[in-house]
Amino acid sequence: MSRIGKKPIVIPSAVEVKADNHKVVVKGPKGQLEQLLPAKVTVEVNAGEVLVKVLNEGIKEQKALWGLFRSLIFNMVEGVVHGFSKQLEINGIGFKAAVAGKNLVLNVGFSHTVEYPVPQGIEIIVDKNVITVAGADKQQVGQVAAEIRAIKKPEPYKGKGIKYLDEVIRRKAGKVVKGSE
Repeated sequence: MSRIGKKPIVIPSAVEVKADNHKVVVKGPKGQLEQLLPAKVTVEVNAGEVLVKVLNEGIKEQKALWGLFRSLIFNMVEGVVHGFSKQLEINGIGFKAAVAGKNLVLNVGFSHTVEYPVPQGIEIIVDKNVITVAGADKQQVGQVAAEIRAIKKPEPYKGKGIKYLDEVIRRKAGKVVKGSE
């Protein structure tokens, strides 16, 4: 049996959960999220909690789906109540970021500025050299943060580039100059 899948998801008072026809819709103060379910997974919404079930608890693939979709629905409930965020840090001389309209404008050492269009449902805040990506959908927040990081990955010699705030960059030693004898 799936230990994660068996746990009920408690629904906060400000959240509304609907489950019908292999689709779960979660509405809350931060927005609305939807998730399609496979045929083997069912969702029951009872008074104040959500239960995820599968047709046959003995089959390994269904047990995996059981825990997966319980976690996805839990993240949807958390997202519409509290939201999710990731922070990126820009390191490098002259490297900077700014939000201009619906775009994130980055100056990260290229001969041109890079404009990243901000997707709907995502909020980007720039404070000095820290970019904060926030939104209700955990998967979308992580994807946008990864795409921004991929614009200029941190390099191992000086650490210049865009990295996650809590990421540790393994540094390499530079060239060693030998003295003349």
